[in-house]
Amino acid sequence: MPDDSLLDRARRGDLAAFNALVEEHQAIVYNVCLRMLGSPAAAEDAAQEAFISAWRNLGSLRGDQFRAWLLRIAANACRDELRRRSRRPAASLQAAFEEGMAEPADPEPAPETSLLSAELRGQVQEALLLLPEDQRLAVVLCDLQGLEYDEIARVTGTNIGTVKSRLSRGRARLRALLLAKPELLPEHFRLKSEGRT
Repeated sequence: MPDDSLLDRARRGDLAAFNALVEEHQAIVYNVCLRMLGSPAAAEDAAQEAFISAWRNLGSLRGDQFRAWLLRIAANACRDELRRRSRRPAASLQAAFEEGMAEPADPEPAPETSLLSAELRGQVQEALLLLPEDQRLAVVLCDLQGLEYDEIARVTGTNIGTVKSRLSRGRARLRALLLAKPELLPEHFRLKSEGRT
């Protein structure tokens, strides 16, 4: 069933239609929350909060850009959580990261390859968490979720120029943070970062 039909029915109070929209968008909302917050439990809470808020405020949606509107609500839920955290900081970034970001190793590669790959994923997530919120959101939406610039602009409430600027600065900062630990990078990146191209 097309998204527009579900949206129309949900706007008329059809909870089943809204639940279908939730099922259709839950993966992207959760993934954005996970990358913004770094914790599966916090991401689940923020995603749930976003969907509840979307249901309650569905009447305020103008037009039919449901995904952008929903992702904006999810990003705001993440910002709220990050503000709460800043008022009561965690023991350390590493402790917060270790709380829930471990991913299961792929059974196919050799154990050392799996370990390095998991460490690199962990370093990427840790570096993402060090980016300013606006840059992190732009990088997550574009590079991890594959949204186009215009949709990112709608999600963030900015113009395309601002999106491009945040992406550029966020990618540069992410690159610098990752190159600071070249031992985890694939060989061809290590050589470039060591100046031996």
